[in-house]
Amino acid sequence: MFSWLGTDDRRKKEPEVFQTVSDGLKKLYKTKLLPLEESYKFHEFHSPALEDADFDNKPMVLLVGQYSTGKTSFIRYLLEQDFPGMRIGPEPTTDSFIAVMHGDTEGVIPGNALVVDPKKPFRKLNAFGNAFLNRFVCAQLPNPVLESISVIDTPGILSGEKQRISRGYDFAAVLEWFAERVDRIILLFDAHKLDISDEFSEVIKALKNHEDKIRVVLNKADQIETQQLMRVYGALMWSLGKIVNTPEVIRVYIGSFWSHPLLIPDNRKLFEAEEQDLFKDIQSLPRNAALRKLNDLIKRARLAKVHAYIISSLKKEMPSVFGKENKKKELIASLGDIYKRIEREHQISPGDFPNLKKMQDQLQAQDLTKFQPLKPKLLEAVDDMLANDIAGLMVLVRQEETQKPNAVVKGGAFDGTLDGPFGHGYGEGAGEGIDEAEWVVARDKPAYDEIFYTLSPVNGKVTGANAKKEMVKSKLPNTVLGKIWKLADIDKDGMLDDEEFALANHLIKVKLEGHELPSELPAHLVPPSKRKIAE
Repeated sequence: MFSWLGTDDRRKKEPEVFQTVSDGLKKLYKTKLLPLEESYKFHEFHSPALEDADFDNKPMVLLVGQYSTGKTSFIRYLLEQDFPGMRIGPEPTTDSFIAVMHGDTEGVIPGNALVVDPKKPFRKLNAFGNAFLNRFVCAQLPNPVLESISVIDTPGILSGEKQRISRGYDFAAVLEWFAERVDRIILLFDAHKLDISDEFSEVIKALKNHEDKIRVVLNKADQIETQQLMRVYGALMWSLGKIVNTPEVIRVYIGSFWSHPLLIPDNRKLFEAEEQDLFKDIQSLPRNAALRKLNDLIKRARLAKVHAYIISSLKKEMPSVFGKENKKKELIASLGDIYKRIEREHQISPGDFPNLKKMQDQLQAQDLTKFQPLKPKLLEAVDDMLANDIAGLMVLVRQEETQKPNAVVKGGAFDGTLDGPFGHGYGEGAGEGIDEAEWVVARDKPAYDEIFYTLSPVNGKVTGANAKKEMVKSKLPNTVLGKIWKLADIDKDGMLDDEEFALANHLIKVKLEGHELPSELPAHLVPPSKRKIAE
């Protein structure tokens, strides 16, 4: 009896099916999260409503730093071409936010026109007013790098109260808006001037809750000696530790990100390795973009839920007729206690609550009697989204990732070191001798042969047990030696002849010199007599 009720109830609980991650995020946001946000004035307190462009746009990289740390030069280095509106100099040159994006023709779109374009994810920036919009432009140009990512250049952060006041808009709030929507935040520091100004400190604190997106670049590191560089690196980590309150150490990349010759080339190899790591991090952004948007939506949903509990609690405590103003002051003063009560009642982590001081300041301008009481149906919809729909989208994210495994940033500086002799690590480690006609192991083979013949070879081969006695002298772990054995035993007979033994020793040397072992033996390392077997 009444079985149709159960069927309908089950239908409600089934997660929705979506064609793409982007479409799924848009629909979930509009149908399940947005009603909760609108009901409890979430957009007035935290972040404007999301639009379709926020879900469809390419990954964005935000560059932040004090003036003359090389932010604009960094973009120029990545793109390998100038972009419209670009100015570089030792004085504070970039006085605007410049969104560097892909376009069929070169040109600049001013801020006021930019915030009315529904295809760009900047419409909600109009809330910061003309003082900001007059300092916001979009530079468009045809560039292969920009086909995969967009880059946001920011004004150099200045020290001194006068400059901070004269901006005419809330600089930290604008950066916080961008931080919520970008995929990577790169903080640039100049190795010559590490002082973190008050405004920069304020900006870094505004990036709280986005620590997972932050990377730090210590730029212009080629201008100081190795000993000084170590001290500067230590000082930077100490300074960051005082501002960024996380137990983890922020990843710092050291280098010189412009196309000029290195002034002090002593640390060239370090700079190359660091640049390679940073490039890999940036190149992975298109592949992880859907996951990042999903993660940001979950973070937003958790905050919206907590916000709803706070607002409804305040509404519940407000009198209906007399003493409204006094009660409002009392509630704002005791907001910390309300946080703790909500935390206990709903088992919410303290880290999910908004900043107490900021929330108290915002509540001063609100009429608490106009707040909405708790609406369980709205919260249930968000809980259902987090428990069921998000799980379905996670499967779709993985499917999309496997369908486009080569979704990486290409072009510009990213292509400069991919192939040829200037690729990272080319001709080093296991790559040594790649261009030589002669087998590279042959250089040291006489020395290896002497050891080989002391191991009592039978029919020109030493057993695994005898070879092991010699190989363990390297003090490398068994897992590494096992990999070396698999690479060196080309004919897979469980023994090594003189060439295979020489190859094993060559690979041990490669590993001891700090290089990685290849997953498969490169063609140039195969012994001449075994090349037919390898084929």
